[in-house]
Amino acid sequence: MLNNEINEFLKIEVPIIQAPMAGGVTTSKLVAEVSSAGGLGMIGAGYMTPSQTRDQIREVTQLTSNLFGINLFVPNEFSVTKNEITSAVELLQPIYEQLNIQQIDSQDIPNSSNVIDTFNEQIRIVIEEKVPVCTFTFGIPSKEIMDELKRHHIILIGTATTVREAVEIEKSGMDIVVVQGSEAGGHRGNFIDGFRESLVGLMSLIPQVVDNVKIPVIAAGGIMDGRGLLASMCLGAKAVQMGTAFLTCIESGAHEVHKEAILQAKEDQIVLTRAYSGKWARGIQTKFIQEMQQHEEIVPEFPVQNTLTQPIRKAAVAQNNQDYMSLWSGQSPSLAKRQTVRELMESIITDARSMMKDF
Repeated sequence: MLNNEINEFLKIEVPIIQAPMAGGVTTSKLVAEVSSAGGLGMIGAGYMTPSQTRDQIREVTQLTSNLFGINLFVPNEFSVTKNEITSAVELLQPIYEQLNIQQIDSQDIPNSSNVIDTFNEQIRIVIEEKVPVCTFTFGIPSKEIMDELKRHHIILIGTATTVREAVEIEKSGMDIVVVQGSEAGGHRGNFIDGFRESLVGLMSLIPQVVDNVKIPVIAAGGIMDGRGLLASMCLGAKAVQMGTAFLTCIESGAHEVHKEAILQAKEDQIVLTRAYSGKWARGIQTKFIQEMQQHEEIVPEFPVQNTLTQPIRKAAVAQNNQDYMSLWSGQSPSLAKRQTVRELMESIITDARSMMKDF
């Protein structure tokens, strides 16, 4: 069961993909260690500039000869008025002052045009640097982009939160689909169905998607150990994608405060919020989330709100202030451990094989 067509397709020894966590968590060392240990390491390039994207691809290439991949955020049209920005800044102003942050320059507010330009430049870099695997979150790229990537023999993977989204990913020509259950940490990957409609639990989502698509399915959301791997594969997934489990690893770039918060958290402390970025995401309850709870439905959409809160998150990191950090986590924090990537992956496979003997 642990060896199937996806192992051969992705040239991996074990059916474990490290989730591409944007924002500095997926260091070059983390990505390379996952690939070197037989899984598929993934660069989270969602917030990177084109030059940062190229630099990390080259760093990982120097650290491992095994396949690795990269994840990009598919840009969506968005608009925001001056009044909306003014209102959002006024809401955040007391926190700016508390953390001694200068008010953000209006020139730093992104618009659809420059976000799309960045994405297109990242696509060009992925092709030029010959990255073997490219995954997408928040949507499906244009047919022109998909065709160009396929001409360069790049394996394409989409992210779905519902059966309908998975079907559209298959129709688009993607090779594999990651199904993201509601348990997953970080941003929700829905792009057709609404946020609330997309909150399907992973154990319900996997078999329904498997019954409706022919491409291989990768399961994501709350998987932390061999039990989660085996359960996902019994339901028809060919591999798992794990984020929080790798976030607390030694090689992860997550702040120590973030790692420790996960290691100390309980499952009932994990909540959904759009206060940080304007897009719904799952993480540990913080003072910032609580303060913004009554306003989160009206904050500007992603990536505008994300830009407005970026100085808050940076200052919180610099000051070791957990109250205002974005502490993304899936719903199984009590299963997290502080260990190396290799120790994590070996324990997952050992446990899964041991349990298989009991069937």
